[in-house]
Amino acid sequence: MHDVARLAGVSIKTVSRVVNNEPRVNPETGAKVSKAIQELGFRRNEQARSLRPGQASGLLGLVTSDMSNPFYSAIACGIEEVAQQRGYFVLTASSEEDASREQRLIESLLQHNIDGLMIVPAVGDHQYLSPTLLRDVPAVALDRPGHAQMDSVLLDNREGALQAVTALIGEGHRRIAMIDGYPQVYTGAERIAGYAAALRQHQIEQVPDLIMTGHHGELQAEAAMDRLFRLGDPPTAVFTTNNRITLGVLRAMKRWNRWLAVASFDDFELADMLHIPILVVRYNAVEMGRKAAELLFHRLEDPQTTARTCYVPVEVVIRGG
Repeated sequence: MHDVARLAGVSIKTVSRVVNNEPRVNPETGAKVSKAIQELGFRRNEQARSLRPGQASGLLGLVTSDMSNPFYSAIACGIEEVAQQRGYFVLTASSEEDASREQRLIESLLQHNIDGLMIVPAVGDHQYLSPTLLRDVPAVALDRPGHAQMDSVLLDNREGALQAVTALIGEGHRRIAMIDGYPQVYTGAERIAGYAAALRQHQIEQVPDLIMTGHHGELQAEAAMDRLFRLGDPPTAVFTTNNRITLGVLRAMKRWNRWLAVASFDDFELADMLHIPILVVRYNAVEMGRKAAELLFHRLEDPQTTARTCYVPVEVVIRGG
């Protein structure tokens, strides 16, 4: 409201009268204020108006890339567990990997006067998540880092990928394909780096035809696996960088009735019921959510504490078979 008053050249009281549609406002003054509001994107926060100064709303915000993904649902469960113990409720939303949608969702959550925010950052620059633009609402980045001043909870993506591909190499495989969704996303880039490091450590040359990127989701992954099967010299194993890609790969293998060795970053439901053994990079996503919520409450209690990054451990296990 201060910014609106400054831009319109009027007092804060005048801005308040215009926003609240009070009578006896000069039409010319009202037009100036309305123009300033439009330029600055100011919105009246109805919930904040109902709270006494210093009163907490008891609400936290959570923005993930896709809440239908079991990984993010598990994270949300961990967050809600800690939040409920503290008497808080969690408002959730999905950005669908759209940076502009993500920003709109965060603005909407701020309008609900949330006390804290947890976010799985979409692709793009997240400097807009500065304390000033977040109105000093503390924020924690999940799964992917935000910016240097934000607390973060991450998986050891590179190490998990390296271990998974190394396990395939240990089984005697040298033509190992990789299928990834969004290489520009932090998690994808780290897992690709882990794949490359494993090959490099064992003096195995990367083959461009075996590297499939930009195949997010089951249908695209299935199509990528089809292309790998059609190669003159197809792979003997495949590393998938997330659970959705793994499901698409398995569908393609079933349709072709050709079962290759698979290493999947992410465990997934019913993996133990497969008739073939499959390597999975496993971790506790619920614990990841708990850690994020605990970091956020610590930040609420001590806003000046140094930003921290917590890593959730991963392990490679065999499922199915």
